[in-house]
Amino acid sequence: MRRVKVLITVTTYPLPSRSYDELVCTAGVLEDGSWIRIYPIPLSFLFDLKQSGAVKNVKYTWVELDVIKRADDFRPESHSPVNYDFRDISIIEPRLDTKNNWLRRKEYCLKNVYTDFNLLIQKSKSPTNLSLATFKPTNIVKFEWEKDNPEWKDEWVELRKQTDLFAGGDIDPQQIIRKVPYKFFYRFKDITGKERRLMIEDWEIGELYWNCLRRAKGNNSIEKEKNAIEMVKNKYFDKFNTKNDIYFFVGTTKEWHKRRGHNPFVIIGVFYPLKEQQLSLF
Repeated sequence: MRRVKVLITVTTYPLPSRSYDELVCTAGVLEDGSWIRIYPIPLSFLFDLKQSGAVKNVKYTWVELDVIKRADDFRPESHSPVNYDFRDISIIEPRLDTKNNWLRRKEYCLKNVYTDFNLLIQKSKSPTNLSLATFKPTNIVKFEWEKDNPEWKDEWVELRKQTDLFAGGDIDPQQIIRKVPYKFFYRFKDITGKERRLMIEDWEIGELYWNCLRRAKGNNSIEKEKNAIEMVKNKYFDKFNTKNDIYFFVGTTKEWHKRRGHNPFVIIGVFYPLKEQQLSLF
């Protein structure tokens, strides 16, 4: 057991998993820039933090808590909270601001940045088993999406009801977390020029889709969905490519990492300060 100070940078959208304690996963960086994964984090806890007014958004908030290395997870960054009721957690500093082009966030999030994706893949193998990192793409080639099942599978709904992630099973998980009916991907190149395609699993893009769908116009649901997707693309590709300096927070899922697939990583967060040359225009 050890007490750690963590800058929360990632909360993944709760995707179905047979290992129910990975339905929601929170990750962040320590003061030295190294990564840590903490799961499970009850969704009720994240919602309570917001509703209590303690923080407006848990991302980029400094917290301190007791953790223990997970014995059932070979990935070195994976830990569990010692107390699942989080009675020992302290909020050290709510939400680092974006002043001076995200200067304070950059100080910790960009201490260790990879530019060669193949190096990341090599380090994900034994004995290193790296499973979390910050990566800088050389060029984002395309933003893509695929239609996905709009409903959670029954077996995963039942698993959720059996855990404390949804207040002891008293709340219908589909009422709290709606299933995003699309999968989103980036195509990008790294410093070697090799092109890759990774899925984006950040909670932020899922919430953006639902917000865009609420604002989208259209004569029917199909048109509204199409327009909502275009709005998501407008931010994650058109706007980001033009105005922002993009970094990926990447991570592995335990299942695919354990299988030792060729590339076990997905994008679990996007870090997007403005491009430095843009600052001189203001």
